[in-house]
Amino acid sequence: MDLRHPIFARVWPRLRVRIDAEGFAERRRALLTGLSGRIIEVGAGDGANFAHYPPEVTGVLAVEPEPRLRGLARTAAQDAPVPVEVVAGVAEDLPADDAAFDAAVACHVLCSLRDEARAVSEMYRVVRPEGRLRFLGHVRSARPVVRRVERLADATIWPRLAAGCRLGRATLDSLEQAGFTLRCEDLVWFEFPEARFPTPGGQHVAGELRRP
Repeated sequence: MDLRHPIFARVWPRLRVRIDAEGFAERRRALLTGLSGRIIEVGAGDGANFAHYPPEVTGVLAVEPEPRLRGLARTAAQDAPVPVEVVAGVAEDLPADDAAFDAAVACHVLCSLRDEARAVSEMYRVVRPEGRLRFLGHVRSARPVVRRVERLADATIWPRLAAGCRLGRATLDSLEQAGFTLRCEDLVWFEFPEARFPTPGGQHVAGELRRP
C-alpha cells in the first residue's frame, strides 16, 4: 500500500541530512546499538538508519509506504552493513508473520501514524515474546505553554505539511496500552534541536520496551 506525500518526500531527505549533521546521527546509532537477529523497521523513510545497524543484526525488513522515500531507502540498502529488504506497507497492517522478529524499530514515525493504537499493536504482534521495540521521536511537551502551541498546530495545517505528523501525541501511553513493558530507566529524554527555550516538537524520547 502506498501513502503519497510528494512535497514532504522531497523536503524530508534534505532536512534529515541537516539534522543528522547536527547530532541526530549519533542518536540513531545509540538507538540501534545492541540489536541482534531479525529486525523490522517501521516507517524506514529514506533509509537513514541502515548505516547504523550493528553486525549482529542478521537481516532487516524495512517497511515504508511513501514511494519516493521507499526508492531512496532501496538505494541506501545497497550500502548497508547488514542485509536490508525494503518493502511497501503501512504500520497498521505490517507485511509480516506473528512473532517473526527479534526486535522492531520505530524512528521518527510514531508521531505520524494514522491509527496509533492499531500500529503499535501490529508491532507487538510481529515481535517475538521477550523481543524488543526500540523507538525514538518527538512527544508532547511537558510545558503547558508549548503544549498549547502543539495542540494549535495539530488542529491546523501542520499535519498536512508534515505527512500526518502530530506534535501533541502521548506516545508512551499508547506503547504501554499495547502490552509492551516500559521501564523509566530505559528512556532517554532530550530536546532537539537544543535551544534556549523549549520549542514545539522539540521534546524527544528514545528508549526500549519489551514484549512479555
